[in-house]
Amino acid sequence: MSLYATLEEAIDAAREEFLEKIADTSDEESPAVDQFNLQKYVMQDGDTMWEAEFSAESGEETEGLSFLSGEAAQAIFDDDFDKQELLEEWQPENTLYEWDEGEYQLEPPLDTEEGAAAAEEWDDEDEFPGREE
Repeated sequence: MSLYATLEEAIDAAREEFLEKIADTSDEESPAVDQFNLQKYVMQDGDTMWEAEFSAESGEETEGLSFLSGEAAQAIFDDDFDKQELLEEWQPENTLYEWDEGEYQLEPPLDTEEGAAAAEEWDDEDEFPGREE
């Protein structure tokens, strides 16, 4: 899993990874993308990180959330999108929060000491950590 500090960095890296992955199997100049997966993470220190991935077929197993498909996914791949619109489409309830190093959940488990400590840190810092205003 590769996380990036900005959405643009995550999309650029996903584009490069996709092109490398299909280089051996495709002769097309402009590869067809059918699925764009995206995941937003909020780290314990409050930093926001992004993970993005493109795939040629819908339904491929991925770590990220299936976000856009078809023409919309292709537009992201072709760099023909508005970052602000993309951020507005992101549903805050899909954001994953780091509650222990390398472990993420939609919200921390409060039944463990670590989870309670992580939730307390988030509450102390910001009511909505990682949410961009």
